Amino acid sequence: MVVDNTTEWLISVDDHVLEPGHVWQERVPAKYRERAPRLVRDGDGEAWLYDGRRMVTPGLGAVAGKRREEFSFEPITYDEMRPGCYDSVARVEDMDRAGVLASLCFPSFPRFCGQVVNEAEDRALALLCVQAYNDWMIEEWCGRVPGRFIPMTLVPLWDPGLAADEVRRTAALGARAIAFCENPAMLGLPTVYDRQGHWDPLMAACEETNTVICIHIGSSSKRYTMSDESPMLVTMSWSPPVIIAGTMIEWLFSPVLRKFPGIRITLAEGGIGWIPFFLERCAQTVDTHRFWIASGDVKHDSLSGHVVVSEDAGVDLEGFSVVDTFRRHIYGCFIDDAHGVRNLDAIGVDNVMIETDYPHSDSTWPNCLEHAQKQLADLSDEHRYKIMRGNAERLFRFTPADPPVTRAGRAGGGDR
Repeated sequence: MVVDNTTEWLISVDDHVLEPGHVWQERVPAKYRERAPRLVRDGDGEAWLYDGRRMVTPGLGAVAGKRREEFSFEPITYDEMRPGCYDSVARVEDMDRAGVLASLCFPSFPRFCGQVVNEAEDRALALLCVQAYNDWMIEEWCGRVPGRFIPMTLVPLWDPGLAADEVRRTAALGARAIAFCENPAMLGLPTVYDRQGHWDPLMAACEETNTVICIHIGSSSKRYTMSDESPMLVTMSWSPPVIIAGTMIEWLFSPVLRKFPGIRITLAEGGIGWIPFFLERCAQTVDTHRFWIASGDVKHDSLSGHVVVSEDAGVDLEGFSVVDTFRRHIYGCFIDDAHGVRNLDAIGVDNVMIETDYPHSDSTWPNCLEHAQKQLADLSDEHRYKIMRGNAERLFRFTPADPPVTRAGRAGGGDR
C-alpha cells in the first residue's frame, strides 16, 4: 500500500553531497588517477589532494546528527560523518526519517559550482573530472535510489562551448539542472552582460534541454564583510542575502533573459524575505530613471572615483517589467523564512521552493517536515503543496518515487 499525502512529504531543492573518495579514482582514465582528486590519510590527517593542493573538509559541512553545541569549523573526517553525508542509500534513510521525498544536491569538494576544477591548470584533466563527477551523480548517487534525487551536474565554466556540450550530454542521461556561479566576475569569468555573448552557447543548451540553472550562495568563492574587524557572525548574517540579491538583480536586467526566454534560475539558500523589497526597489528605479538611462549608461570607476557615461544604454527597457521578468525566470528557495512566507503575494507562490540544507549547519534535519508544516501552516493546502513539492516537480520536470508507507525512525524534539 502506498500512502500519498501530498503535504506529508517535501522535496528539498538544496542539500549537499560529500563525495566519497572513489568518485574520480574509479572514473577517470588510469593514467590520470594520481593527479585526479583523491582522498588521503597521512600524518597530517585526512584531506583531498588535487592540482597540487591539499583541501580538508570543513566541519560545518557535515553536522547532521550532531547537537549545535558540537558544531565546529575544524576539519572533519569521513569516519566522523553520518553515512548519509556520502552514501545515497543511507541518505534516503535519513530523508525518510525527516519526511523528505526527494532532494537536489550541490557538490562539496568541487565547491558549489565546480570552482576547484575551474581553477585547475590542466584543463584536459579538469574536463575529465567534471565528466566523472556528472556520471557518478547520475549513475550512482541518483541511480541507486531512483526517484529520490534530482540529478544536478557541473559544467566546465572556463569554456562555454564545452559547457554546452556537457549540458546536452548529461541531459540525455537524465540530468535536470546545472550548478552555476552567483557572480562569475569573482571567478575571473565574463559576466552575464558580456557584449560578445560569452555565455550564449551554454544558455542556448540550457534552454534547448530545459535544464535549470541553480545558483548557490558562496558559489563565487567570496564572502563580503563590512570590515576586516567584523566577526564571522556579521559576515554570515549580512553577506549571503546581499550577494544573492545582487545575483537576482544582475539576471533581471541582463540581456540573457531577453535572448533566451526559456531560461529558469533558482537561488539556493539565500532565503526569500528580501525579494519583495528588491523587486520593489528595482521597479522604482526603472520607473524613475528609464528615460535618461535609455540614452546611455553610467558607471562609476572604482579606482578613480570618476563617473563614466556610455552611449550604450546597457539595459533594454522596452516593454520591460521587473516583476514579470522575475516570475517568468527566477525561483527563491528558503530553509527558515517566516517573513518571506508572510509576503508570498509580493513574490509569487509559484516562484518559491523549500530546502533542508542537509547535512550543513543551517539544516532543519531531522525535523524537516514538521518545520516546513509549521512555517506554512497559515497557507491553503494548494499553496503548501506548491512550496513543499509541486513547484519543484514542475520546474525540474521530476516525478518522485512513491512515498514510503511510513516515515522510518521519526525523530522528536530537538535531536539532530
